[in-house]
Amino acid sequence: MKAASINDIKKELANHEYKDLLEYCLHLAKFKKENKELLGFLLFEAHDLSTFITRVKQEIEEQFLDINKSNVYFIKKSVRKILRNLTKKIRISMSAQAEAELLIHFCNCIINYSIPIKDSRQLLNLYNNQLKKIEKALSALHPDLQYDLKRQMVL
Repeated sequence: MKAASINDIKKELANHEYKDLLEYCLHLAKFKKENKELLGFLLFEAHDLSTFITRVKQEIEEQFLDINKSNVYFIKKSVRKILRNLTKKIRISMSAQAEAELLIHFCNCIINYSIPIKDSRQLLNLYNNQLKKIEKALSALHPDLQYDLKRQMVL
């Protein structure tokens, strides 16, 4: 089955009634967890991005506290899992500011929680890739906001 284009879906949705659209949204929410998270964000959190960012930062810190530091292997797995969850939240937020703030917080947590990035080439590459993503996200923001967010970074 070939997926319809976004434009085709948009045109078709314009022809449907409110009741049908509500049913479609609920069906999407039941179908996949990511759809439910996105719908929850759009309905309850999209109007207050700063609260969403604060909540995600707290989740990141809790996850960093739970890292098993007995072995570099476990550290790598845990950091990748945290980053995977963070990437989902960033995609849901659809905001360059949220992306920059959350990635900066992630990198700061790596430093603050003494993650041994020098002991693992993969962790070092992961960290450096996040720094590149931060620079890219910052370039899309207002210069004043760029300055404020760059000051938050711990290097």
